[in-house]
Amino acid sequence: MAAQHETAVFGGGCFWCTEAVFQQLRGVVSVRPGYAGGHVDSPTYEAVCGGDTGHIEVVEVVFDPAQIGYADLLNVFFATHDPTTLDRQGHDVGSQYRSAIFWQTDAQRETAERTIEALDRQGVFDAPIVTKLYPPATFWAAEAYHRDYFANNPRQGYCHAVIAPKVAKFRKKFADYLQK
Repeated sequence: MAAQHETAVFGGGCFWCTEAVFQQLRGVVSVRPGYAGGHVDSPTYEAVCGGDTGHIEVVEVVFDPAQIGYADLLNVFFATHDPTTLDRQGHDVGSQYRSAIFWQTDAQRETAERTIEALDRQGVFDAPIVTKLYPPATFWAAEAYHRDYFANNPRQGYCHAVIAPKVAKFRKKFADYLQK
């Protein structure tokens, strides 16, 4: 019998960073960078970066809930980007870098709401979480050269300076979640 997979869609700034993190989790079947939430069909990277399409850079994470739960994915999501800055992640600025969750089911929406409320109540971050929750939206896969970007471009400046330290920090904090 085939495993029942679920899908999560997260916008945590640059999708190269987010993809590099989620690909390493046990129970994650696939991760695709792309765009969601905009008003233009078949958006391109250049158009999304221009900020006029309304899209957010996201990753589509297909996972096996028997191996990793949606709440675990949320824990990784919130720990690996800054959910307190609106339309910005580090030097990446614009609405396409918004912290966002496109819930796929009512259960995901409720889990995301509870997680945000708990993190804010616990004071995990120095400022309130501004992550936006959105209903399911069309996911547009990014151009092929964006897939596995970190793995394929480890010496590229952005990968070396931004993604590699983020991945190292993630691997240390979430060692129990990593694929064997």
